[in-house]
Amino acid sequence: MTGTPSQLDAAPIVACTISRDVQTFDLLIEDMESLLGEAWGDLGFDDAPAFLDQPEAAKLQFVAVAIDAQDEADLARLGSIIAQARARGVRVVLIAEDVTPASLHQLLRQGADEFVPYPLPEGELAAAVDRLAQAPALGAAHGGKSVALSGGGDGVLIAVQGLAGGNGATTMAVNLANELSLTESAGKPPRVCLLDLGLQFGSVATYLDLDRREAVLEVLSDVQSMDGESFGQALETVEGSFQVLTAPPDILPLDMLSPDDVKKLLDMAREHFDFVVVDMPSTIVQWTETVLTESQVFFALVQLDMRSAQNTLRLKRALQAEDLPFEKLRFVLNRAPKFTDLQGRSRVKRMAESLGIAMDLRLPDGGYAVAQACDHGSPLAQAAPKNPLRKEIAKLAQDLHAIGATEAEAA
Repeated sequence: MTGTPSQLDAAPIVACTISRDVQTFDLLIEDMESLLGEAWGDLGFDDAPAFLDQPEAAKLQFVAVAIDAQDEADLARLGSIIAQARARGVRVVLIAEDVTPASLHQLLRQGADEFVPYPLPEGELAAAVDRLAQAPALGAAHGGKSVALSGGGDGVLIAVQGLAGGNGATTMAVNLANELSLTESAGKPPRVCLLDLGLQFGSVATYLDLDRREAVLEVLSDVQSMDGESFGQALETVEGSFQVLTAPPDILPLDMLSPDDVKKLLDMAREHFDFVVVDMPSTIVQWTETVLTESQVFFALVQLDMRSAQNTLRLKRALQAEDLPFEKLRFVLNRAPKFTDLQGRSRVKRMAESLGIAMDLRLPDGGYAVAQACDHGSPLAQAAPKNPLRKEIAKLAQDLHAIGATEAEAA
């Protein structure tokens, strides 16, 4: 049911849509009626500011701001409406159709709590409203999972990127972070943070059996306003050993983050941790250069197959064309042939020579135990401590820890 602002005053309205013309979003009307019956109303962009300024607006559970490509010229006004709703303590669901990622990013940074694409996927609006109902009230402190941080760090930044799908980059990043947290220097384990920058399909949370928290989206939506407290609230702890910034609950555009945003995120993590491991998306984005430039070590995972060879060659051409430090990449051959496989070792040598790269690290095939550990949400150190892949990653962590300690002493 839709209504004018005067009708909104008279009816027990718990939510309303805000749009240029709600009839353009017929599926939204159906979902609102299914979800709320007649306990909702509709406002135009011109009416919304006046209504949100009234005391009755604070009684709303949420507003659904519906926009399409025609509304992108009005981003300033839309942002003002979202900010006004947030100031009233009203949650905002952003419904968008054919809107550019840059515009979507801008509105999310203005304070929208949830984003749902239009046409609405089945049940997605109801799921978004459920998440809003479970979230802390605006202005309230976050729950007990937040991490208290202490500054003064100068963390070593280690990035991990797969050059083809299924190469095992996330498995390496998760287990490397875990192994680094198990190393000790003078009886004190290092502070380790794992950042999952796969904003769309990042699976670190799955591999470690962690929740995907709304606090992550809040931090990523406005990185420039982030401080140590808000960063810590977005982190989760893996059994007291290391901290994780998971991917957000919903799929987000990869260009939602700017290079400046990523630089600040990395700086914040390095300030509070001794080692920062970044699980990169397999896609090259505008801020890949930022991570490559800032990292001390950038691991590129490949396999002994044509996909990896072709993608390595393409990446090499792209980086060299932009005069970026391709030589900074440290190539890791995952599922490497065994020592006794002379034919396989010969293929590795030919592949490296033809691409003009060095295979700096060779990881053995951990077999079915690796996939099982990932599905169960446990690092290999717990699920399969004697697995050959786990042993090799543990040795790498010890080497990295030793190098980090040497550099710290030299400084």
